[in-house]
Parts: sequence; C-alpha cells; structure tokens
Amino acid sequence: MAELRRVAIIGSSRIPFCRAHTAYGRETNLSMLARALAGLGEKHALSGAKIDEVVAGAVLAHTRDFNLAREALLDAGFSPSTPGTNLQIACGTSLQAALMLGSKIASGEIESGIAAGSDTVSDSPVVFSDRFAHRMIALSRSRTAKERLETFKGFSFGEVKPVAPTAGEPRTGLSMGEHCELMARQWGITREAQDQLALRSHLNAARAYDEGFHDDLVVPHAGVLKDNNVRADSTLEKMASLKPAFDRQSGQGTLTAANSTPLTDGAAAVLLASEDWARQRGLPVLAYLTMGRVAANDFAHGDGLLMAPTIAVSELLARAGLGFDDIDFFELHEAFAAQVLCTLRAWEDPDYCRTVLGRETPMGAIPVEKINVKGSSLAYGHPFAATGARILGLTAKLLQAEQKQRALISVCTAGGMGVAALVERA
Repeated sequence: MAELRRVAIIGSSRIPFCRAHTAYGRETNLSMLARALAGLGEKHALSGAKIDEVVAGAVLAHTRDFNLAREALLDAGFSPSTPGTNLQIACGTSLQAALMLGSKIASGEIESGIAAGSDTVSDSPVVFSDRFAHRMIALSRSRTAKERLETFKGFSFGEVKPVAPTAGEPRTGLSMGEHCELMARQWGITREAQDQLALRSHLNAARAYDEGFHDDLVVPHAGVLKDNNVRADSTLEKMASLKPAFDRQSGQGTLTAANSTPLTDGAAAVLLASEDWARQRGLPVLAYLTMGRVAANDFAHGDGLLMAPTIAVSELLARAGLGFDDIDFFELHEAFAAQVLCTLRAWEDPDYCRTVLGRETPMGAIPVEKINVKGSSLAYGHPFAATGARILGLTAKLLQAEQKQRALISVCTAGGMGVAALVERA
C-alpha cells in the first residue's frame, strides 16, 4: 500500500456573513456559493482550471439545488470538467467535506479538491401542507380538463397555508436552543458566563478585522464588504438587558439573542491539494489537514444534543497520541456560548470523561487565551453549511500568521453529531 500523502490547505475564500433578512435578502445558496468559489479561483489564479472535485452543500436547500455543487462551480468559472458532489451533515457539512476530500488526496485518488458550504435563511424553502403538495403533483400529471378539476375535489383554503420553517429535532420536537438550555441547566452554566464568552468573541472578531486579518479571507458580495453581525461596541451591560430566547416561561432561561448565534446567510470555501499539485502551480501551503473524526451520541435519551464534539475530539486526540497541552489554538464552533462552556466543563469532569469518553482521567482544562482567538460564530454568524469552511480557512491562516504548530477544530451539529479536525502549520 502506498504511503499516505500530506493534505495541504492552500487557502480559503468566503463572502461576508450577514444576518438573515438583511443584505442577502435576494441571494440564493447558488449565487452565494458561486461567489465564494469564484473568490477562491481568483485568489489562486485558478479561474477556468480543472479541480479534481468540489464537495459542497446547504442545509436549507430548495429542490432546485439538487445539483448545487456542480452548478455553483460552473457559475464560478471553473472548468466544466470539474465534478461537483453535494453533501449535507448539518452544521458540520463543509468540514466533513474537507475530511472526505482530504482522504482522497492522502490516498492519491485525487490531487485537488474544494470543500465548501452555503446557507441562506432569507431564502428558505416555502412548504405547503402534504395534502396540497399531493394535489399539485396530481395536477402536474393531469392530461384533461376533467382530470385537472378532479385534483381539487374537497379542496379547502387552509391547505395553502405555508408550513413555517422549523429547526426542531425530529426525535424530540425541541429546537436546538431548547436542547442547549437543558445542557446549560445540567452543567450549571450561568447567564453571566455565557455573556462573557459572547463578548469575548465579538471583541476578538472586531480586533481581527481592525488588524486586517480578514483582508484576504473575505471577498465582497452584493455590495457587502464585511460581516454585519460583529459588534465592536458590545458590552456585558447591553447583553444583560436581553430576555431569554428559548425558555421564557420557567424563569430559568439563560440563552439570549446575545449569547446564541443569529440566523445567518453566507458561503465559504477551502482549497485542498497534494503538495505536488500546489508546487506545480506555484501555490504556497498554509497548513496541513492531518486528521479528522466524526462522532454521535444518544441525545434523545439525555446525552445532550450538542455534546457529541466532546466524543469526536477525545477519539481524535487518542488516535493522534496528543493531549490538550499539544494544541496551540482551539477553534470551537460557537453555536451557543452555553454549548462551548458545557463542552469545556465536560472535558474537565472525571465522571463524564470516564463514563462517556472511556478515559481513566479527565482531559483537562483549556486556557481561555487559546480558544477562538479571532472570534467565532457568535460574532461572525453561522450559515450552517458554511461554518466549517470558514473555521478551517481561518485556522490555516492563523497557524501560519502566528507561526504556531497545531490547532484543533470542533463543530457541533444537529442530530447529536460532532466533527473534529487537526490542522498543522506548514
């Protein structure tokens, strides 16, 4: 068997992330993803080039987006000989795409690949009742006026009332925020601690923009130059004034609009390749994607919907023979401040580490100064499928800019799953 090759992270590109129903109200997953991909091509002089595979996806997808990756790469100006593959694993979509492409590059199956994701809440699919949908299908198959009239037999106007989009978990009926409230209660995470983490995310993100860190990561789109959710003027006092967003009745709610990610529109992409492919094109290598892990838990029976990353990270580090002390930066996706704090507390908890992670001793504490040093999803926003690519691209540049050795990425997802990855500086 041939020796596995290193998977090079060449660079990344994303459009600014915008709160839902603001700047991208007329954009689609296709238009946003195409722009992120085009930005990547322009940045690395690859416009018109053949890429061995583009793997991308969207969580909130229309039926018209059945071939999203392929259509977006064509719109972005890549060679028509570039294949596109659709993928969806909720919030971990583009990071999982990178891991899958990385495996192909490492094994020699392909030389280059782009992992990407796009999501828009502003252009969410409008769904009608099943009964009305079945009528429309029958209508499309009708051949005579009589058959068309028959499809509306027994029709009532209530059937055309749109079904509101929902992010509720099918197995519990609870939203992600409601699940996270339960986690915060279980782990004793206070509202004050959540607000402090959220404030730090905004201030770190604002500082990163001021320092020019994002200048070559973010490409303008639809007249937007930067993320519109980052709040440099955030304060704990402002955050404390907000009411609970997911538990307004019990008096115990701690999750608010300030310490939860906003609904967001955006797209991001990352270019991966073999070292030979990069060298032949004169493209410098920022970092290497060295290992990944996907895990899941039994959230429907009390494991905690967003706690699967604790498992993915534990299994990943065990396989790599590493501990927290070996990691220079931790890029932990901030679906909610409480979710991050629950994860950190679990890694320090002897009972959790023993019974859930199968470890004899706790994994330990992570110094706060190593976590999300350029801000994360609470500040930038969270277009579901795009977040993994945003984090991976930022991490690769961070290691190179700071001349540090190793970073760990962790992303929680709907369905009780988590995706983790190790990145090492070139």
